[in-house]
Amino acid sequence: GAVDPERPKRPASPTAPHRDAARPDDRRPSADRADLLVLGPVATGVPGAAPAEAMAVRDGRVLATGTMADLADLRAPDTEVLDAGDGAVIPGLIEPHMHLWSTGVFYGWLDCSAEANPTFDAVVDRIRAAVATAAPGSWVCGQLFDPSRYPGEPTLDAAILDQISTEVPIVVTNASMHFAYVSSTVFDRVGITADTPDPPSGRFYRRDGKLTGVVGELNGMMAILGHLPQKSADELAASLRAIMSEAASRGVTSMREALTGELQGAGEIALLQQMNAAQQLPTRLSLAQSGMHGAAFWSDAGIVPGGGDAMIRTDAWKLMIDGSTQGRSAYLRTDYLGGMGGNGAANFEVDELVALVRAGHDAGWQVMIHANGDAGIDRALTAYEAVLAGASAIERRHRLEHIAVGRDEHFVRMQRAGISPSFLNAHIYYWGAALRDSILGPDRAALLQRLGTAQRMGLRASLHSDYNVSPIHPLLAARIAVQRRTQADDEVLGPDDRVAPHDALRAITLDAAWQIFGDDRGTLEPGKLADFAVVSANPWTADPDGWADITVSQTRLGGAVAWEG
Repeated sequence: GAVDPERPKRPASPTAPHRDAARPDDRRPSADRADLLVLGPVATGVPGAAPAEAMAVRDGRVLATGTMADLADLRAPDTEVLDAGDGAVIPGLIEPHMHLWSTGVFYGWLDCSAEANPTFDAVVDRIRAAVATAAPGSWVCGQLFDPSRYPGEPTLDAAILDQISTEVPIVVTNASMHFAYVSSTVFDRVGITADTPDPPSGRFYRRDGKLTGVVGELNGMMAILGHLPQKSADELAASLRAIMSEAASRGVTSMREALTGELQGAGEIALLQQMNAAQQLPTRLSLAQSGMHGAAFWSDAGIVPGGGDAMIRTDAWKLMIDGSTQGRSAYLRTDYLGGMGGNGAANFEVDELVALVRAGHDAGWQVMIHANGDAGIDRALTAYEAVLAGASAIERRHRLEHIAVGRDEHFVRMQRAGISPSFLNAHIYYWGAALRDSILGPDRAALLQRLGTAQRMGLRASLHSDYNVSPIHPLLAARIAVQRRTQADDEVLGPDDRVAPHDALRAITLDAAWQIFGDDRGTLEPGKLADFAVVSANPWTADPDGWADITVSQTRLGGAVAWEG
């Protein structure tokens, strides 16, 4: 049966040799003793606090932090001792916006990313090689392709994919998860023709009346992806666990899954609960249900705001107003550069979005709206303001996601309405040069992910990966916030929005935890969950230049080992 997720299990492996300080005290009543004594330094994450020498844990929660002498009498003969050695202990990092379920479906697909394929021809060659070895009757499925990472933004359209094969169906998803590229064979298999109408908030791109092979937005992609060979429940669980283990290997202990139920409804939550009962979750999960299903869909399934336990909780209601800036589908006030994409598009008219936000708000959910373009952000804030009618959303913790082109007035409106921003900092690093030079231009690229502006205005803000749009790597996201440098040419975008190191770390710990209702985590303070990582260096004292290179040797949930490297 299920165990108490807050109570530590005994670790499977022995701990490191401990120091002699903190010897057992046989005189203290066992009820006052620690289950676990952690020898640091311990970075508590409390703003302004110096590292502690040690931390005591009991029943899955922090009992005390302080010097080793302070905590010596909390140690009993059977207290486990964990020594960080030359490393440090940090609060478990928080990933406040990622996509576990959709990425689990795609997990193991062909890697078509720019990291794995330095040229567009290399992508085509990789797909061709996969087709050549494909089993009879199978599909070739790829992921993470991104035209904006290559000169001229070449597209994997049907004309190219059909040259590879007219027999094997080929599907490749864009790194932004807002597009898919398919061969003509796929359209034939699923029954889509040039006369098939676009689905609501989706698009089958056409040129001269013919399908191009590019499919846009979630509803367009679902018309294709729903026909793919499906993983079994065991295969899917293994993929989900692998993704969570990858996150735990980066020191992550809690994540917000940001579009639950879009693919398989409440069945997605049921599988996660089965994994939890079998103690197969390496991280805690906060779930944001798809708002497109409607409030009754979730309440009829017994899914309610704040439902669940310390491992899995249903917290939020997710909506998407636009697409991707690098994919030229985010909704902008003025056109993209280069004559491609116009100014993007909005998924909903204002009145439609107001109704969707009101439905989630009135049902008691935290609402989070994906909005990248400045016109998309305009519309999302207008909807929030209409629903709130002058009240503040601060207690509800309503959120705005990604905020690629955030203007000054947007942050003023967020402050007034009590809306909390979460930034996809990978835009600056991975796509910043392309956004600056060929997609948005330098003025709009300087407005990418303005954590500095948000924090100066007193907004509680976080940094996220939007995985698998970018890797789950909170310390890299924090480094990007400090430096705002692009990967391609190391240029700084929007220097006024750089933040101090401790403010960047707050956006992946304390404030990110607040955004997912993790008030019992984010720092290592008495009474909070003992979720922490043992790392090679303390980011609160180390140079931010090296943050992305900090390694994790162990991640713990409630004091229990969740991942070991």
